[in-house]
Amino acid sequence: MNCAERLVEIFGSQADVARAFQLDRAVVNNWVKTGYVPARWAMEVEQLTDGRILALDVLNDAAARKPVRVKSRPDDYVSAVHGSDAMIKFAPAKRIQSFHPPQRTLMGPGPTEIHPRVLTTMSQPAIGYLDPIFVEMMEELKSLLRYAYQTKNPLTFPVSGPGSVGMEYCFVNMVAPGDKVVVCRNGVFGGRMIENVERAGGVAVVVEDGWGEPVDPQKLEDALKKNRDAKIVAFVHAETSTGVQSDAKTLVEIAHKYNTLTIVDAVTSLGGTPVLVDEWGIDAIYSASQKCLSCTPGLSPVSFSDQVVERVKARKDKIHSWFMDMNLLLGYWGATTRTYHHTAPTNSLFALHEALLLIREEGLENAWARATRHHLALKAGLEAMGMKFLVNEKYQLPQMNAVMCPEGVNEAEVRKRLLNEFNLEIGAGLGPLAGKIWRFGLMGYSCRPENVMVCLSALGSVLDDMGLPIHVGDAESAAHGAYAQMHVKDAQRKKKAA
Repeated sequence: MNCAERLVEIFGSQADVARAFQLDRAVVNNWVKTGYVPARWAMEVEQLTDGRILALDVLNDAAARKPVRVKSRPDDYVSAVHGSDAMIKFAPAKRIQSFHPPQRTLMGPGPTEIHPRVLTTMSQPAIGYLDPIFVEMMEELKSLLRYAYQTKNPLTFPVSGPGSVGMEYCFVNMVAPGDKVVVCRNGVFGGRMIENVERAGGVAVVVEDGWGEPVDPQKLEDALKKNRDAKIVAFVHAETSTGVQSDAKTLVEIAHKYNTLTIVDAVTSLGGTPVLVDEWGIDAIYSASQKCLSCTPGLSPVSFSDQVVERVKARKDKIHSWFMDMNLLLGYWGATTRTYHHTAPTNSLFALHEALLLIREEGLENAWARATRHHLALKAGLEAMGMKFLVNEKYQLPQMNAVMCPEGVNEAEVRKRLLNEFNLEIGAGLGPLAGKIWRFGLMGYSCRPENVMVCLSALGSVLDDMGLPIHVGDAESAAHGAYAQMHVKDAQRKKKAA
C-alpha cells in the first residue's frame, strides 16, 4: 500500500484527507491515481498522521514513482556515499538528490521571476574576475546601470551582496562617528536606515510618518531647521513594506537647501517607476538586482556623486568595514585600474548585464509604462472583489500593491492555499501590518498580463471557497475592461500624434 492509499485509510476518505491538508479534493484524487504523495508534502504528512506515515516513506515513495532523471547519468545510477567509516557517520541520513525547485508565479515583494535570457546567460562558463573579457563586460555593465539610474556618475556599479549590503555600503562610508543624520521612517526599511546610522556611530534624528503614507516634506524641513548641523538626509523612495512612493525630487531639494547630502533607497523603484539621479540631484543611491531589474538576488547597484566620493576620501578615520570600504573598491570598479579586492560573483554579474540590457532594449519609459498598465488592471480586478488599497491612489507604487485583507479571513491561510494549489506566491504584511495586508508585486519579468489574470482567478477561487461573497469571473472581467480602456486611449494618442 502506497502513502496516498495509507492516507485515505487513516483519515477515512479522500474528502477527509483533502480537509485535513486544506486542499482541493481533486489534488488528493490525483495523489491516489498516480500512486504517490509529492515529496514536498513529506513533513506535513508525518505531522498530520502523528508519525504513522514517516516523511522518509513519502520521499521514498515519490522517488520510486517519479525519480529525477539526469541526462548525464545512466538509468541504473544510484547515488552512494563514499569514504571511510569515520566520514560516513556525518553523511545525511536521507538520500539527497539534485534540487529542482517548482515553477512558481512570483507576485510577492521579491524575488521576481527571471527572464529566460537572464537564466541562460547566468549559466555561461565562469571566467576570472580579472580576465580582460570580464573587465570589458564590467564597463558595459556600469554604462547600463548609468542608463537605468539616469546618471553620469562615474562611480556607478553593483556591490556584491543584496540590497541590504548596498544600504550598509552607503551608510558605513558616508557616516562618521558623531555625524547627525536625519532619517525619514514610514515603514520597515526606514527603520533599517536608523539601525545603520547607529551602527556606524552616527546620531539618528527620526522623521516619522504613518505606514502607508509618503514622507512629509514639511516634517523633513522642520527637522532640518532644528538640526542645522545634520550632515545627511536618508529616506526610502519606494517603501517595499507598504507600497507607498515618496516625492524624492522634493525631499532632495529640501536636503540640499540645508547643505546636507542624501542617501536614497531605490530597492523597489529602480526599473519600475522613474528614478532620475542627476535631474533630482541624488548624492548616494542603492537598489537590488531581484526586484524590478528581474535578476538573480545577490547584487546591489549603487551610484555616488563626485561630492560623496570626495567626502569619503577626506575621512580621517578608517571606514568601519574592510569589505565595504569605498576607497578599496575604487581600485576594482574604477575607470582605469583593476586591483584585486574580492572574488566577484561573475555569473551573477553576467545575469545583471543581460537583465539591464533587456531594460535598455525595452526602453526605461516603456518599462515604467508596463508596470503602470498591469497595476491598473490588477487594481481594477482587486477592487471588483471589494478590496481596498492601503495607500492613497496618488502615492501608490504600480509595482508593489498593498491591499487590505477582508475582515474575518485568515490571510496566512489564503497565501498558503495560493502557493500549494496554484503555485502562486504573494507577500504578507510586515511589522504592524502583519496579518492585515497582502502585497502583490508586479516587478520585472513577473509584470505580465498572464500573471495578473492568474492572480485574480486564483485569489477569487480561494476566497469564494472560503465563503466570501466573491463572484468568480468578476475580477477577471474588470481587469480585461481596464486593459481595453487603456488600449483605446493608446490608440487615440497615437492617432493624435500622427
